[in-house]
Amino acid sequence: GQTNAAAVRIEPGEDARELLPYLDRIALVEVNFPVFGDGRGFSAARILREAGYAGELRAVGDVLVDRIDAMRRCGFDTFKPDHPLDDAVVKASLERFEQVYQKTVDGRIPVWALRHPEKVNG
Repeated sequence: GQTNAAAVRIEPGEDARELLPYLDRIALVEVNFPVFGDGRGFSAARILREAGYAGELRAVGDVLVDRIDAMRRCGFDTFKPDHPLDDAVVKASLERFEQVYQKTVDGRIPVWALRHPEKVNG
């Protein structure tokens, strides 16, 4: 059967904000990380989640295990790396740090806000 839900891929340099009028029609957004150190995909994820995108957000390409926790905080929920990741290593990396430093979209409170609660609403 035909579905109205679309899948979209964002490459570095493409503006995620162009998708905002269509979020209700998109079921999957793949964000490509072709080279280590290009952080633009993190911004794309955050833009989409803060705008209310509730579908699948998949990181593809050069997805390194030490970045998965940061990707999850930005809103990614699935990962499709060029090279397979060891599930045990992924699990360990996600559980290594209880506190986070950046603002999150997953509801966790950053450690600076725990230390200085007066700054959160100030």
